[in-house]
Amino acid sequence: MKKRNIAAVILTTLVLATGCGAQSSSGTQASSSAQVSSSAQTSSAETIAASAKTDDAGAASKDTENKTDAQTSTITGTIDDIKDFMFTITDEKGDAYPMSFDAAPEGLSDVKAGDKVTVTYTGELSAVDAFTGTILSVKKAAK
Repeated sequence: MKKRNIAAVILTTLVLATGCGAQSSSGTQASSSAQVSSSAQTSSAETIAASAKTDDAGAASKDTENKTDAQTSTITGTIDDIKDFMFTITDEKGDAYPMSFDAAPEGLSDVKAGDKVTVTYTGELSAVDAFTGTILSVKKAAK
């Protein structure tokens, strides 16, 4: 009986040692695989970043082309409600057009609410839809 117990303990130890040895080598393989995967992800991220920079440069040149090729229009009316990012202009018919901007357009600092002005802009102007064009200049109109 003692011999059988000793043989079972030795056999169990060998099985466990073999099983643990296999895990350690697959753990090493998993670590290597993780490193390769990480390198591939880094390369993919660098490729995507480079592609995005190229796309941004292309978009910037297209924006510049669109601004120079865009048709300019003017509207004359009374300027009202001047804020840091927008103003409203009311034409002779009484229609109000809110116009927004990122940077203050040329001449905006020279006018005040209630002045009759001529606004030069690109894009479409609508009393209903938001203004999506660019305001080129704001000038006092002749009375």
